[in-house]
Amino acid sequence: MASRVSESLILRTYPYREADLIVSYFTRDQGKMRGIARRAKRPKSHYGGSLDRLAHVRLTYSQRDNRELSTIEGAELIASQFDLIKGPQAYENSVALDYMSEVSELLLPPAEPNEKAFRLMLSMLAELRAGGSIWKVLLYFTLWSVRLQGFLADPHVCEESRQLALEMIATPVGKISERPWTRRTAADLRKFLVKEIEEHVERRVTTVAYLETLD
Repeated sequence: MASRVSESLILRTYPYREADLIVSYFTRDQGKMRGIARRAKRPKSHYGGSLDRLAHVRLTYSQRDNRELSTIEGAELIASQFDLIKGPQAYENSVALDYMSEVSELLLPPAEPNEKAFRLMLSMLAELRAGGSIWKVLLYFTLWSVRLQGFLADPHVCEESRQLALEMIATPVGKISERPWTRRTAADLRKFLVKEIEEHVERRVTTVAYLETLD
């Protein structure tokens, strides 16, 4: 059982037994996978912050042909998101990270590589780190996540929101035209996209409730 190294984004972790974690991770070359990180919950674990939500890592893992879960052997941190949850925007950024993690976990199918989705997530994290509005980032992320999964319908929204959607489809996030970004900006489009996701996966996106409490 040979080990493999993949550039990955950590999506979520779940407690498993006394000291272990089940890790959901999105690899650049193999798609979304799940594995067991032994002893990851121990205080002196060698994983450190490399299994934090949306950490960008080089993950070393192995997997037997008849096993659903891989065995995670190590994680080399490329970029942490810890800097995003410090300072005056800490809570807002934390909710944004939770939302991106949850939507990715719900939408990405297992073991299907998706280079565009991987680059989308990296670009959203870079935009947040550069000080971009969470409302611009999350709308862009949601629109493109739905589009890349192939179920983007014609949105029933106002003309201003429709034009913004068309701009986002054609323009990198960092070059979107300036505007006052708030929770109310293209709110009808955001709600339409969330509804599309929930109908597609037949589950609620639980982090939306926290988003709607932000200014």
